[in-house]
Amino acid sequence: MPNSNETEHFFAKLAAIYPLERLLTSVGSLAAFKSDGLTAFEVRPRAIVMPESEFEIVETIRLCQNMDVPFVARGSGTSLSGGSLPHQDGIVIALNRLNKILHLDPDRRIAIVQPGVINMDITRAAERYGLFYAPDPSSQQVCTIGGNLAFNSGGAHCLKYGMTTNHVLGARVVMADGQLAVLGGESLEIDGPDWLGLFCGSEGLLGIATEITVRLLTKPEAFYTVLAGYDSIELAGEAVGLIIASGLLPAAMEIMDRMSMKAATAAVGATYPPDVEAVLIVELDGSREAVEAEREELAALIRASKASATLVAQDADQRAMMWKGRKSVFSAVGRLSPDFIVQDGVVPRSKLGFALREIDRICREHEVPVANVFHAGDGNLHPLILYDGRKPGALHRAEAAAAQILRLCIELGGSITGEHGVGMEKREFLPEMFDASSIDVMRRIRKSIDPREVANRGKMFPGGENHSTTLHGLHPLEKAGIAERM
Repeated sequence: MPNSNETEHFFAKLAAIYPLERLLTSVGSLAAFKSDGLTAFEVRPRAIVMPESEFEIVETIRLCQNMDVPFVARGSGTSLSGGSLPHQDGIVIALNRLNKILHLDPDRRIAIVQPGVINMDITRAAERYGLFYAPDPSSQQVCTIGGNLAFNSGGAHCLKYGMTTNHVLGARVVMADGQLAVLGGESLEIDGPDWLGLFCGSEGLLGIATEITVRLLTKPEAFYTVLAGYDSIELAGEAVGLIIASGLLPAAMEIMDRMSMKAATAAVGATYPPDVEAVLIVELDGSREAVEAEREELAALIRASKASATLVAQDADQRAMMWKGRKSVFSAVGRLSPDFIVQDGVVPRSKLGFALREIDRICREHEVPVANVFHAGDGNLHPLILYDGRKPGALHRAEAAAAQILRLCIELGGSITGEHGVGMEKREFLPEMFDASSIDVMRRIRKSIDPREVANRGKMFPGGENHSTTLHGLHPLEKAGIAERM
């Protein structure tokens, strides 16, 4: 919005699309949207719009394109990479009112939902038919399916069941140029290029999905959940490699260290074996016969892994508490530290033990505490680097440690992100993982749809607009000094 006349014209056009109660411009209203789950970034947008129809989204995106005004789509704002951070010159399209499950077909095992539907609500709607929606991020009680699609979210059970891209069959999309497109369909079989696969994980750079078709799975007949304690987190990591090497495929394998356990105990009352440095949660599911056979094999593997304690869930309530403790960690660490940065780099499973030792060394070197919790089965690390943004230099030290951990993941043959996305946080690391020609292809695909880059402008690609700041020591600052530009 280069001048006041154009700004006034833009807001007049917005007011023609939205009633005043769904066009928010007051300072108080905008404050709630300044940041997402990565609170080290804060930017106040120009306005928030709250569409209730696809038509309103189309009109809004076309207006933004015509007037070169950036927009970012947002659901619950649980992104941990700054993926739904506003642009200082742009607007936020809040999709929370598009929260209906439009159709659920238990015979075909599909559901058609709007982008603002909460992840867990799909399973709640499907469970009466003995079905469930498999991707289960830790934030599944609050995160929306639109955001899951944008970042290809995974969760604790992605080891066996896969990521969001494995469970989304189709999407009706308003592309970033304002055109409507239907990607995929209602079947796993598709003809031609996999445009839906391209859209999934594109972090809001290609457009906004208005209807999403997901596949539902039959709820497993039986579960077997065991929590094993270890004298070191390295031993827990090595146990993962031992289990995978055996050929056994659990539904989930998760590791928590002592600090994560402490936070979960304080937050939700979860209990863990005393005097252990880490726990490994392993879950088997399937038919009763299959689970019964596999549990004996798993028990032998856990004994061989030098576990110092084991706890088997005796009923559904105990199993639920094990998972409640694990999934509470991201919010629970707020009891231990006022601020944290969480990473989600990936390393090969065979290098988990080494990676965990290095993470501990890196954080001690930078004098920042770390709580480790991660999807051990696919090597997706989630170190929570704790700091107090009110203390001089604390954020900078946390950023430096986070940067070193990401580079470690690259050096070990892994990735800078498993499910949180690149967003604002990791964009400057993209050239360390991909060569220039690969990044150029990504840019060309994006610009072929959105030449002005109004959709989530400044995200993912290196050298983008610096509309707030950049983490990990590139532009270090103290949290209290982050500017809110208007």
